[in-house]
Amino acid sequence: MTTINEHPYNTLTPDRVLDAVESIGYLSDARIFPLNSYENRVYQVGIESADPLIAKFYRPDRWSREQVLEEHSFTQALLDAHIPVVAPIADASGETLHSHAGFMFALFVRRGGHAPELDNLENLYVLGRTLGRIHLQGATQAFANRPDLDVTSFGHNSRELLLSGEWLPGSYARDYQQLSEELLGLIEDRFAQFPQMRKIRLHGDCHPGNILWRDDMPHFVDFDDCRMGPAIQDLWMLTSGDRHQQQQQMAEIIEGYEEFQPFDRRELALIEPLRALRIMYYSAWLARRWKDPAFPMHFPWFNSESYWMEHVMELSELRHSIQADPLQLGHNG
Repeated sequence: MTTINEHPYNTLTPDRVLDAVESIGYLSDARIFPLNSYENRVYQVGIESADPLIAKFYRPDRWSREQVLEEHSFTQALLDAHIPVVAPIADASGETLHSHAGFMFALFVRRGGHAPELDNLENLYVLGRTLGRIHLQGATQAFANRPDLDVTSFGHNSRELLLSGEWLPGSYARDYQQLSEELLGLIEDRFAQFPQMRKIRLHGDCHPGNILWRDDMPHFVDFDDCRMGPAIQDLWMLTSGDRHQQQQQMAEIIEGYEEFQPFDRRELALIEPLRALRIMYYSAWLARRWKDPAFPMHFPWFNSESYWMEHVMELSELRHSIQADPLQLGHNG
């Protein structure tokens, strides 16, 4: 069994990062700065007589080479359509994915910016317009290798992992087992109402931290979780607050979105199920990555009694929210 000290990322030393960047023709000035990223490892690397580059080292054994290249192809197609995304840099032979010392890695231009102000309705309108354009391109073809967003991988597999290990304290194991079973039953019932669900290529993890706001427009970054799924997945994480606030925010997003294509308002019924799946998946993600030394360091509260108490309470609230009437914004057309 791999221990924390044996984790592959422990071999990714600063010298190895610089060697990887220089292996494809760049001359580093030896300045290296780690950026906030837990799933992968991402660094800003100084380049002689040029702007710094961003080097992303993909987590070993997570995505296949074919799956990463699909991410790259998608972002490049978006960039070619003049949509503001950050795509990997291609070398002289057109390659965007490289290998060094057992790691797949890619280079990106550095983009500045800040998270969008989601309490600004004008910003939400612009975000909606951009997502409408992204989804228009995303619907032109399907991923061949990347997975779908589904109840099994996000929900059932997460539940099984947490129940099969040492993660759940005994005092909360039974509550989690019962609540998660009920919750997944409700989610399955809701998804069953969409037997012909339209799935498109999505950003997949469209939270504000993956959007850089600059020059009065959003630049979407980190398509690492792109996959096939319903359009609403890329919209709902941009809303917050009480029901009235969420309705107002979502109305603004969809108004911008529909400048480029119609939005099926029936998908609003998937917001709370998707929220529940994301929260279940997040807890399982922490458990899956616990042998990575970055995780105990940055998430020390995971696996504590207080964490699982709050998690069980959150699942209980989600059970009620899924049973409540979905968000309503009026009818299509």
